[in-house]
Amino acid sequence: MRRLILFLCLAGPLAAQRFYVDDPLDKEPPPLSVSDLLNRKLSDYYDLFSNQFGDVGERQPRGGTPIRAQGVNTLGEPMDGGWYQKRHYYHRMSREELVRGPGAENPPSTSGKWTIVAAKSEGVTPGFAVVDSEKQFYYVKFDPPSNPEMATAADSIGARFFYALGYYVPENYIVHFKADQLQLGPGVEVEDATGRKRAMTQGDVAMLLARVPVGPDGRYRATASRSVPGKPIGPPRYHGTRTDDPNDIVPHEHLRVLRGLQVFCAWLDHDDSRAINNLDTVVTEDGLSFVRHYLLDFGSALGSATNRANSPRSGDYFFTWKGSAAQLFTLGAKPPYWAFAHYPKHPSVGLFESRVFNPEKWVPEYPNPSFMNRLPDDDFWAAKQVMAFSDDEIAAIVGTGHLSDAKAAAYLVQCLRERRDKIGMAYFARVLPFDSFRIQSGRLGWDDLSKQHGFGVVGNVQIQWSRFDNQTGIRTPLPDAKGEAVPPVGGYLAAELSSPSRPKQTVVVYLRQNGDRASVVGVDRTW
Repeated sequence: MRRLILFLCLAGPLAAQRFYVDDPLDKEPPPLSVSDLLNRKLSDYYDLFSNQFGDVGERQPRGGTPIRAQGVNTLGEPMDGGWYQKRHYYHRMSREELVRGPGAENPPSTSGKWTIVAAKSEGVTPGFAVVDSEKQFYYVKFDPPSNPEMATAADSIGARFFYALGYYVPENYIVHFKADQLQLGPGVEVEDATGRKRAMTQGDVAMLLARVPVGPDGRYRATASRSVPGKPIGPPRYHGTRTDDPNDIVPHEHLRVLRGLQVFCAWLDHDDSRAINNLDTVVTEDGLSFVRHYLLDFGSALGSATNRANSPRSGDYFFTWKGSAAQLFTLGAKPPYWAFAHYPKHPSVGLFESRVFNPEKWVPEYPNPSFMNRLPDDDFWAAKQVMAFSDDEIAAIVGTGHLSDAKAAAYLVQCLRERRDKIGMAYFARVLPFDSFRIQSGRLGWDDLSKQHGFGVVGNVQIQWSRFDNQTGIRTPLPDAKGEAVPPVGGYLAAELSSPSRPKQTVVVYLRQNGDRASVVGVDRTW
């Protein structure tokens, strides 16, 4: 119960007592078991217009104290739970683990037929749902005829990056099959041009396959996305909470894992990161049923728009009053920044670049309240994870896209490396880029991520030690304490790190002393 109460405190104002004996928490408290959650639907058009022209969610105040990220522990880190799992930055993944992603051992079985159980015949790139001979369910999606390999590669690569970044994603497999692998199940319906449903026929299957690329060997390349575990209950929104879920207590616009998601989406150019492309499911583990939140559908990333190459304006809103007025009154004489981008002709990549990319200007297709609420410490949290991917690790994950054009794959790797470095340079400059605080041989230590990644060194770091009253929050300076050595005064301590080169930026590290042992229990950042 104490851990549940503490988690509730993390969703709102802090209690008088700042730290408890089990801080910092690594995992969320055990959830309350849920049942009878209904599958809710979200209109894509409603989501677009309410976010584009409405004022949904609680926004950062124009002045005064900003709303800090919530759903984090006393170190400012998200805890393992229904939204997120600490992975590559926190627990270094091997090359094999990065390539494997959420799973590599469950592709559709080729020992028997795939039975089509539902179909999507409308649109430029149709698809269908199949059950394989092992009774496993998959969503099958194709590349557009104009860009073979593009959307399927983006789905495979994107799923593995987001998985390594800590999110729950489906298992996406690139598959090749011939038409005779498919059989039509009973009761499958399609819509005709007027929107009327009718029974699907083998002729419809043939027409569907005629609209997607086919290889010289007669095989079709597709993404087979394995159905995620649990009972689907619809997408989560990027604001508010789900009222029928007692564990959903932090407004989504204030979750660090959703605020920082913008930085990850900017890196991968996942501009279609809208609520409709996510899914909540009710899963049961250890006798408890709870909601798990999944990111889905990465076919609109890395230069792809799923059914075509992405728009050159990717990374900008569909519409803004300011942008429209600027174009109107200048008669187009002041082009937006994205208009200066150059794209090599790589059909399997689409339109993806790094020279013009600016992480501080990049936005999704329309406003997202979680993304708009980001603060510098949210950006730093995300940037440090992006920077954790080495050049070789990026290349290994890109390899899971199985691009047949080696030059296209090399170009994609180059863009991701250059976009990664731009993200690190931009967001490491907005806070003191220190992390991984620890006590070593009685001294406070940390990693200077800016130095670690070759962006320069924060010089002349000064430390002001204070006693910290855990009940009142009052800090009492210790004028005789110098340098990194931990003062042996017992109880709680606060070490404020600063540098004359960045006068507005500080990090306060909180320590708890038990006898001759000291441990880091909290971190606060200012800017």
